[in-house]
Amino acid sequence: MRVSLSKSNVSFDAAPDQSLLDAAFGAALNLPHSCKGGNCGLCRARLLQGEIYYPNGQPLGLSDSEAAEGFVLLCQAYARADVTIEVPQISTPDEILIKRLPARIERALPLSHDVMGLSLRLPAAEEFRFQAGQYIDIMLPRGRRRSFSIASPPHDSRLLELHVRRVSGGELSARLFEEDAQSALLTVEGPLGQFVFRDTPDATPMLLVGGGTGLAPLLSIMRHVVETGIERDMRVYWGVRSQRDLYAHAVLEDLVRRAELQRPGSLRYVPVLSEPAPDWQGRRGMVHEAVLEDVEDLERYDVYAAGPPAMIAAVRREFEQRGVNPSRLFFDSFDYAPDTLERQRMSAATKS
Repeated sequence: MRVSLSKSNVSFDAAPDQSLLDAAFGAALNLPHSCKGGNCGLCRARLLQGEIYYPNGQPLGLSDSEAAEGFVLLCQAYARADVTIEVPQISTPDEILIKRLPARIERALPLSHDVMGLSLRLPAAEEFRFQAGQYIDIMLPRGRRRSFSIASPPHDSRLLELHVRRVSGGELSARLFEEDAQSALLTVEGPLGQFVFRDTPDATPMLLVGGGTGLAPLLSIMRHVVETGIERDMRVYWGVRSQRDLYAHAVLEDLVRRAELQRPGSLRYVPVLSEPAPDWQGRRGMVHEAVLEDVEDLERYDVYAAGPPAMIAAVRREFEQRGVNPSRLFFDSFDYAPDTLERQRMSAATKS
């Protein structure tokens, strides 16, 4: 089937067993998207011609009213015939160019009991340009892939830093934790995603809300702002379960100190624990609730939120109710890959 993008001369082929978003990836087009699980709604497009279907039913990230207006989610939609879709603007070819490159694991360093820090070295002869907040895919056998946000900033791209959480049923993460991954060769594809730092002429203050390894793209954004001297005030709230899960606590405190030397008060960091020990003296509860308690003038901020789907849904719903303009809410939803979920279900069934 042929997929055409309206208002442009761009088109590509989609196989019957391929979502429209995956088909776009195959054509090196970085269309708007984030979670790829049908929850975040960022890959929403309007279907102008043709017919699509959803193998797994209408996705949660698309309301009935949006579907009635002709909107579809590209990560879940499959074409029944040739289709024409309208997507948010694609500005320049550079912004949609995706590269597939070999990458060698330079370092594999445990950051906590269940998070591994990977440093990937790309070929010296290849220029790899990305924006703060974007991610890459690590390619697996049989065309499968795992998505990881880049934690390092664009100006320090000699090594790409990733934060990999160990998950039950995770094919790649289990291998990284159980085997010596040093010097292993991977194939990566990217850069991907539209969850990126957006500069503004009026230096709008930024509110960054992270859950778990959702900190990674936020760290890339924070380092980009601080280390390149961009004058933006930032407040970052990082939510994890317990104190041992604060795997980048020292890194964030050091970044706060460096920002303080440049402009006092320009970066504030608040860790939030949902299941703290009795002696924890910091913030407790859900991270988005801590933000709502602390920040009375939410409408002043550009909000960047990255983390699990439940956190993203809460931020989207409750921040808009508090007056945040939806155009100033930017999301990166960290979903499990579908085949990881299937492996988890099979493992649970075997143990029951």
